[in-house]
Amino acid sequence: MKKEKNRESIERRKEKNADFKPNSEGSDKQKFALYITQESMDAINDIYKTDNCSSRSEFIEKGVKFYIGFLRASESVNYISPLLTAMLNSTVMNSEQRINRNLFKIAVELGKLSHMIAAANEVDDETVRDLHRMCVEEVRRINGVISAESAVKFQQD
Repeated sequence: MKKEKNRESIERRKEKNADFKPNSEGSDKQKFALYITQESMDAINDIYKTDNCSSRSEFIEKGVKFYIGFLRASESVNYISPLLTAMLNSTVMNSEQRINRNLFKIAVELGKLSHMIAAANEVDDETVRDLHRMCVEEVRRINGVISAESAVKFQQD
C-alpha cells in the first residue's frame, strides 16, 4: 500500500513539473513554455536591450522577480508599520522630555526673578492679584507671544 502511494506522489510530481526541463548547459535555469500576447512580446522585443538584458528571457525573469518583490513588499508593510510607529513614538517622547526639561529650567529662572522683584519692591496683595488678572488677559489676547518691547510700551503708557 505504501509503495502505491509513493508511486502516485512521484507521478504527480512528474506531471506537475512536466513542462520544466533542466538547461542543457548545466545551469540552474529551467526551460518551460510561456504563452504571452503578441502585444507584450512586441513590447519586450522593443525594450529588453535598453534594460541591459542580453536576452528576452533575462528581461522576463527580471520582471518576474520585480513583481514578486512588489507582492512581498505589501506583506512587509505589516512588519515595517509597527517599527516605524515605535520609532516615531520614541522620537516624540525624546522631544517631549527635552521640552519639559527646558520648561522646568525656564520656570526656575522665572521663579528666581519673581522673588527678586518681590524682595526689591513692596507690593500689596491686591496689586499682585490685579497684575495677575491683567497678565492672564494679555497672554490670552496675544496668544502667548510676549515681547519685552510690548511690556515696556505698556508700562510707559
